Amino acid sequence: MSGPLLAAGVVGGLTVALHVRDPHASGSWGFCPWAALTGYYCPGCGGLRAVNDLTNGDLVGAVSSNLVFVALVPVLMFWWLRWTARTWAGAKETKEGVRHPGAWIAVFAVVTVVFAVLRNLPAFSWLAP
Repeated sequence: MSGPLLAAGVVGGLTVALHVRDPHASGSWGFCPWAALTGYYCPGCGGLRAVNDLTNGDLVGAVSSNLVFVALVPVLMFWWLRWTARTWAGAKETKEGVRHPGAWIAVFAVVTVVFAVLRNLPAFSWLAP
């Protein structure tokens, strides 16, 4: 159980830190290097603010900060719960648990790139953090 518990501890600690130190204050957690260098939003821009908004119960604010991140949270929770249950049951980690990992990676990459491009277009400015 050390793997799932360690992951939960790290994510939990970072989440508490993001709740306590509000990333909505300019520069409180630094600046996105990609946005600072290029002037464009990366796919992760607004992710810290989204976590802060979620810890404050503001789902609309979180979606406004980073739609893809908020949509990914339930998927990550499902994977973590599945990992925890399998570890608790004593199952050995195998590649059989994930079907077509290459396809999932490709889908995630395409969604990330499309999101990054769209949030920087004037017509989709509502996707910008």
